Amino acid sequence: MRYALYFTPPKDDPLNGLASRWLGRDAYTGETFAASSYGEVNAEEQHAVTADPRRYGFHATLKAPFELAASVTENDLIEIAGDFAARAAPFSISELVLGQLGHFFALVPANLYSELQDFSASVVRAFEPLRAALTASDIARRKPEELTEAHRANLLRWGYPYVMDEFRFHMTLTGPVEAERQSAISAVLRETFAAHIGRPLSVSGLAIFVEETRGAPFIVRSWLPLGGAPS
Repeated sequence: MRYALYFTPPKDDPLNGLASRWLGRDAYTGETFAASSYGEVNAEEQHAVTADPRRYGFHATLKAPFELAASVTENDLIEIAGDFAARAAPFSISELVLGQLGHFFALVPANLYSELQDFSASVVRAFEPLRAALTASDIARRKPEELTEAHRANLLRWGYPYVMDEFRFHMTLTGPVEAERQSAISAVLRETFAAHIGRPLSVSGLAIFVEETRGAPFIVRSWLPLGGAPS
């Protein structure tokens, strides 16, 4: 079993509902949704381009999936996460935009926000003592020989390459999209998420996601409001 600390909007937030329908699965409930046609993107293509992020659910990674250390229980994790969330202040990203990261698309902040970078780093540090060390096969799956020196150092120190100064907040909406289809997918995403693009995003909670067995869909075990935020 693996756990992850992710940001995701509250269960009933309109963005979560919209993104869950786009991805084809709600990580809170496990409910799945049939693929749909979006303009010139037919249902088959829509289902295919969302296959990778569908398993993880709509989220932004803060502490990447990890197994618990031998001395740590799930109850320990939930208790520590509850205390952490209660002491962390909610904040807002002033503008969310559609971004393209390599060959995939995600909702990302318009700019780097120091408060967001600091929050991410604090999550990584706070939960590091609970994480079991990566196995050799875990490290190999990340292809460390292809990582930059900074990413490789993060992988070995924190269990994930894209943390601390290398962290870039993103809420993934697709897997890799072929170059000739990127324009069409981008247009569909801009239209589908128009109510949220160019708007603020409230970072008001911390979610514990669980992968029951390797390769299984991730589900929300607990969504914890940050101090002062409504539950």
